[in-house]
Amino acid sequence: MKKLLLHTLSVIAIIGFAPLSFAPIALAQAPRVSIPDFADLVEKASPAVVNIRTTEKVAVQQAGANGPGGADEQQEFFRRFFGIPFPNIPGMPGSPKGPNQAPNPGQNRPGAPQENDRGVGSGFIIDANGYILTNAHVIEGAETIYVTLTDKRELKAKLLGADKRTDVALIKIEASGLPKLPLGDSSKVRVGEWVLAIGSPFGLENTVTAGIVSAKSRDTGDYLPFIQTDVAVNPGNSGGPLLNTAGQVIGINSQIFSRSGGYMGISFAIPIDEAMRVADQLRANGKLVRGRIGVSIGDITKETAESLGLGKPRGAYVRNVEPGAPAALGGIEAGDVILNFNGLEIQKSTDLPRQVGQTKPGTRATVQVWRKGAAKDLSVVVADAEPSEKVASKKAENSAPQSGALNSAFGVAVAELTDAKKQSLGIKNGIEITAINDGPMARAGVRVGDVIVRIGDTDITGVKQFEALAKSLDPSRSVPVFVRRTDSTLVLPIRPNKP
Repeated sequence: MKKLLLHTLSVIAIIGFAPLSFAPIALAQAPRVSIPDFADLVEKASPAVVNIRTTEKVAVQQAGANGPGGADEQQEFFRRFFGIPFPNIPGMPGSPKGPNQAPNPGQNRPGAPQENDRGVGSGFIIDANGYILTNAHVIEGAETIYVTLTDKRELKAKLLGADKRTDVALIKIEASGLPKLPLGDSSKVRVGEWVLAIGSPFGLENTVTAGIVSAKSRDTGDYLPFIQTDVAVNPGNSGGPLLNTAGQVIGINSQIFSRSGGYMGISFAIPIDEAMRVADQLRANGKLVRGRIGVSIGDITKETAESLGLGKPRGAYVRNVEPGAPAALGGIEAGDVILNFNGLEIQKSTDLPRQVGQTKPGTRATVQVWRKGAAKDLSVVVADAEPSEKVASKKAENSAPQSGALNSAFGVAVAELTDAKKQSLGIKNGIEITAINDGPMARAGVRVGDVIVRIGDTDITGVKQFEALAKSLDPSRSVPVFVRRTDSTLVLPIRPNKP
């Protein structure tokens, strides 16, 4: 045993000790992503970011003849330190007047309006001659707008225009040679890229926060597809720039999602391409010229799309068409689905107001609609969306229609429509629901008083036609039922009962 051990040790001594080694295992490695250093970017961009302070004039009450230490101050003294109202002592200031005592004419005189701070926000310079972009809600209701530059100069600003729907405002200060921020291309923004915000949260000037783009084209408004980020944005950041790593503005910080009023990890920015389109019009005209066609719209659900033969949810469903509006004059009807506007595909309902709004009034546009299982091209002349007073139409009073027997397929009783009711609802045909049980239409949300105007591709012209059509429907398939309710047309996928 000793000889064997010595022999082994001698072998090890001769060949030496070889450390264990393993063949490298090939692993797919993701490219390294380095966290950018924003210091140089911030140093260059900060001088073009401004603090915006707004004020309003508030009327104040002047002290009366009692002057300092008068009735008001004495009443406050007793209330604070003793928890009791001011003593009711005849002849003392603040005590009720006797029947022979005249009121003091010097008390509660309205004083001259004083300028009070209203709010703070942020903005950024887009032109060296003093043009500044911010949010419309930052300057809304302001009597005076003050802009503070990074060199501590405070200048009064003039409001050139604001658009509430897009929340974009353009103001100007009298200065020249100012630093300005370069503008980027918000259409090239990528989800996951680094971005940072500079602003005045809670009035703290030139505060920098950073994060990434969380999503694009968030539908939180009618006219803007917002950029969603996780950059910390708080009250006072509104109107400040959202910058990419090249130091270019890609958005205006505008909104946050919050249950507490403070930052909760989700913030939204107006894409700079959209903001500049608005700003250019505000600079030229002082207002935004926006197109309209006069329709109220809604989304298409999966069930509705299948029942209409669309295949997948797409387009904007027309709930109502304003009488005399461009859509009505062009032949668009309630119940249509708008698939394309002037060559641009409408994927969801919010796409339509954006495309129409960007169209110059007076433009003749081609609108493709889906109606009765087929696409149809219509021509519409876009009107100006300048707000106008809406005149409420008076609905004719009708005697209650007599209820017939409940239809077994749909579980409703119907009656013929009078000409007066057709006119009041703005429709040409239909039948009125006078009673309803717990059948398929009740489950779909149909109510007494609703009017059935179409089933599938067939316009409903009378009770007998409705009854005959109901008997011919396949109970194994849903059919789109078009229901008129006040000023809206609903499309409801309904599977009829077996006869």
